Amino acid sequence: MNRLLRNRELWLALAILAVLVLVTTRFPRFAQPSNLLTIFNDTSILMMLALGQMAVILTRSIDLSMASNLALTGMIVAMTNAAFPAIPIPLLIAGCVVVGAALGAFNGILVWKLDIPPIVVTLGTLTIFRGLVFVISGGAWVNAAQMSEDFIQLQRGYFLGLPVLSWFAIVVAVLFYLFMTRTQQGRAIYAIGVNPVAAVYTGINVGRTKFLAFVISGAISGLAGYLWISRYVIASVEVASGYELTIIAACVIGGVSIAGGSGTVAGALLGALFLGVVNNALPVIGVSPFWQMAISGAAILLAVVLNARGERRKGRVILKKAEGVA
Repeated sequence: MNRLLRNRELWLALAILAVLVLVTTRFPRFAQPSNLLTIFNDTSILMMLALGQMAVILTRSIDLSMASNLALTGMIVAMTNAAFPAIPIPLLIAGCVVVGAALGAFNGILVWKLDIPPIVVTLGTLTIFRGLVFVISGGAWVNAAQMSEDFIQLQRGYFLGLPVLSWFAIVVAVLFYLFMTRTQQGRAIYAIGVNPVAAVYTGINVGRTKFLAFVISGAISGLAGYLWISRYVIASVEVASGYELTIIAACVIGGVSIAGGSGTVAGALLGALFLGVVNNALPVIGVSPFWQMAISGAAILLAVVLNARGERRKGRVILKKAEGVA
């Protein structure tokens, strides 16, 4: 029973349900299946990005450059499509993933080989990637009129009753879950977050594992670059500006510990979905954008407090067990 009460995923699911019930009492159509499907679809990109950020945070690192990576890969794919519309869309998507992974690898190399703190590295590359968007585009936009029909319509289609964009999120979530729970590399990511010193003695290469986490983060950012641009049909320097904070917020609200080593795929997904539901619910009930930011910030602070208290309780349990042995 106590374990059930401490289950972060359960409480998040109940919080999402509570928001839906409260808003539905005033606007009954908010909880209609079609609207809920729209909310899930709107949150799909954030869900994928939260998983990429989770991989990095679990290693006691952070990636502040994900939104800039998204903007850069999005601009590259938009300009490529505008110049060569005959290139197959799957090939463009694969190119986005490769470019995004390369940008993530650049972050990972600096963290691994030069031992620079991840927050410093990604704060720098955040600016570099965003600047490159301006350089390669000359400050110009790429809009819907310059994009091919296939480029725009792929993720807007439906498959088995769900939008293709939602299927992208589902497939990424399943693959990420299998990687984190069924592979040696996934378990290593958790291990170095729990105790990097002990991880070394078990034969885990901490630097290489952090590098892998940044590559995963970059690859997901690259995929999101195509999905974002094709969804909103505009590529510019301002794409996803400031979105890195929303990505981190989704992870924190989902119970991914900033201290590393703790967090679940379900938690990260529910954290993103919670933000999606709240961001859709607040305008419906007439809450101003300024209050929306304040409420989102309050949710983040509450999540951090809950995470911190949970980690302190775990520490006390370990100490009590040690005292009992002594």
